[in-house]
Amino acid sequence: MNDFPDFMKNPLNRIASKSQYTEDIEGYVFDGADGSQVAFWKCPKNRVSEAHAHDYDEYMLVVQGKFTLIIDNQRIPLAAGQEYCIRQGITHAGEATAGTRTIHVFGGKRVTRETLS
Repeated sequence: MNDFPDFMKNPLNRIASKSQYTEDIEGYVFDGADGSQVAFWKCPKNRVSEAHAHDYDEYMLVVQGKFTLIIDNQRIPLAAGQEYCIRQGITHAGEATAGTRTIHVFGGKRVTRETLS
């Protein structure tokens, strides 16, 4: 597969661009009853994710492509099938190659949805 299934990409769940640390990516979110969120993104072009931190843990899984996680100037390359847990308060950034798809689980509310007209 080179994309997430259509049922996962309902426009009602699309992540607002103002909620993203990476320019020009497509993302969708699902909310847990406990306030956690699951988000998944597809990166159409090589992109850089701005440095940021969260007040909760983040688990990420690379589904397709390559993502380089950057923590304390250390580059951690992740390929399809590899995962990483980023503890709360850790500043991190990243680089994704074109076509990369990732799934992230956040221990808190990370993103907001786009407002549909």
